[in-house]
Amino acid sequence: MKILVVDDETDVRTLFEQRFRREIRSGQFSFSFAYSGEDALNYLREHASEVVLILSDINMPGMSGLELLKHIKQQYLAPPPAPPQVMMITAYGDDESYRQAMQLGANDFLTKPVDFAALKEKLTLLASHEN
Repeated sequence: MKILVVDDETDVRTLFEQRFRREIRSGQFSFSFAYSGEDALNYLREHASEVVLILSDINMPGMSGLELLKHIKQQYLAPPPAPPQVMMITAYGDDESYRQAMQLGANDFLTKPVDFAALKEKLTLLASHEN
C-alpha cells in the first residue's frame, strides 16, 4: 500500500521509516514524502493511481493541509481513479480544525504526537481492505 506523508518538518521521514521499518521491509507499506502541499500535488499528478492514502499535516507554510485536502477532493470528483484516503494530522486538537477537515472530506483526523501503534492498526486495516 502506497502512502504519501505530507509535512513541512523533514524529520518525519526518519520517524516514519523507523516506526514502520518491518512493514516497509516486508513490502506491506511503501512511503513517499512531500514537504509542502504544492509538492504533494506535483507528486500526485505523476503518481495518482498509486497512492492509496495521504497523511497530511494541517499547519504548513504556503498551502495548508486543509487547502491540499480541498484540491485532492476536487481533483477526484469523477473517478477513476478512486480518490486516496486522506488522514489529517495536527498539533492542535481543536474542534474547529477537526470540523473543517471532516467538512472537506477527510477520512480521519490525528493529533500530534502521533500514536504510531494506533496509526499502524488503522493502516493495516486499510491495507486489508485494499487487497
